[in-house]
Amino acid sequence: MSRAEQLGRLEQEVSVLIRRVKRVIGERARAVHPDLQPASYLMLMFLAAEGPQRSSVVSERFGVDKGAISRQVQHLQDLGLLDRERDPLDGRASLVSASADAVRRMEVVDRERRALLDGRLAEWSEDDLREFVTGLARYNAALDRHS
Repeated sequence: MSRAEQLGRLEQEVSVLIRRVKRVIGERARAVHPDLQPASYLMLMFLAAEGPQRSSVVSERFGVDKGAISRQVQHLQDLGLLDRERDPLDGRASLVSASADAVRRMEVVDRERRALLDGRLAEWSEDDLREFVTGLARYNAALDRHS
């Protein structure tokens, strides 16, 4: 198979992966809270991993306007999944963070999803898994260098 054909196959497989990831993000969001939207779930994941942030940082990170972030913040607060506090460095600003309940719920979902994934990849050896993860990381790094 030629390089051009391989690149075409790569695009097809990445398309399948994107569709699968979108579905899984929706499933994970609903597992954390039945009313949690996938976009808000991604924001919540970011806040759980990075800790308290200004909304402007979240806006920049996701490339989303501040109004949309503000609506997501309010939605997450309404669901009890997000805390807001004054920024100790600038009392005029506030920091948003994943609530303790959100972090706990996300940890449960992560454990369940990893167990499911482990079952689905049971036939893969540790070397197979390592090779795939290494190749995927290399792919992502190559795309990041050229974006």
